[in-house]
Amino acid sequence: MDFVDQLRVLANRIANAKTLIQTEEATKNAMIMPFIQALGYNVFDPLEVTPELVSDVGTKKGEKVDYAILRDGKPIMLFECKKCGGDLNINHAGQLFRYFHVTEARFGVLTNGLVYRFFTDLEQPNKMDEKPFFEFNILDFKERDVEELKKFAKTAFDIDTILTTANDLKYTRAIQAKLAELVAEPSEDFVRLLSADILGSKRFTPIVRDQFTAITKRAFEQFIGERINERLKGAMSPESTSIAEKPSVTQSVDVESIPEPIVVTSNEELEGFHTVRAIVRSVIATKRVVMRDAQSYCAILLDDNNRKPICRLRFNNTQKLKLGIFNAKKEEEQIALESVDDIYAHADKILATVNSYLETPGNSG
Repeated sequence: MDFVDQLRVLANRIANAKTLIQTEEATKNAMIMPFIQALGYNVFDPLEVTPELVSDVGTKKGEKVDYAILRDGKPIMLFECKKCGGDLNINHAGQLFRYFHVTEARFGVLTNGLVYRFFTDLEQPNKMDEKPFFEFNILDFKERDVEELKKFAKTAFDIDTILTTANDLKYTRAIQAKLAELVAEPSEDFVRLLSADILGSKRFTPIVRDQFTAITKRAFEQFIGERINERLKGAMSPESTSIAEKPSVTQSVDVESIPEPIVVTSNEELEGFHTVRAIVRSVIATKRVVMRDAQSYCAILLDDNNRKPICRLRFNNTQKLKLGIFNAKKEEEQIALESVDDIYAHADKILATVNSYLETPGNSG
């Protein structure tokens, strides 16, 4: 299973269980240890991941850090853990600060099982910064976040590579935060800057300032809304009801009069999608496997092509899960499932469907 697929499966599990996790110890076992494991480190090998590493730090005796990831017997990354959803204020990271100072580790991670904040010593050597250079939210991450997180994986870990991009990440986060602030409440200087060319020689009076502050805020909201709508239209392009046949165009329809359907992708559908990707990754690159959700079913397609269905997840009735499998004639057979894991029992049929598309010239890769 690819790294991103492991993260998504873990995210689904955490989303379903987080309300039941009330203590720091439960958070470590159910959330943080699986996260470290996903990075490729063996949490059951104390020579690789040492829990509660003890050291005497200054006048403090028996100081502990929750987890230390080791390489060649030396700490490379330290984890301080709080209970699920707990406060990650830097004032609560005293142990991480002290341990960072007395070990060779260059990275400290403060986490509550949902959010992981990564620190290093960009400001002063051997002193952990007060602001993280990277933050990863297991329940809300983007592709670029996964690419940055990959650098901390066991197979890719390289201190120089991470430190090279740490400064850029830190300042990118700061600029993003500032932009968000300006979108919500445009400052006078910012409004003045944007309106300078528009106003020309006209004076920037208090009345003009108030007018353009409201206009700037509204323009931002409309701009962002239009960008989101463009993305949604691309992601929710209509799926044909028949795969083997083109839709009929014998009837004139007023498209604007038809309300857009509300499609909600469930955790079970996401887990099913990643399960299918895990099954077919032995024969195709997982990036070629695309999920397109609709009201009646969730389609798993090869190359985002409606004419190349791998299977369909008919999970809208969560009390009765069904898997749609296609034969050589693209006829769908619906199979009842007890749970999402039962998809693995039909791996041979799924692989046969994918291989049938690969036999067509130009479809390998």
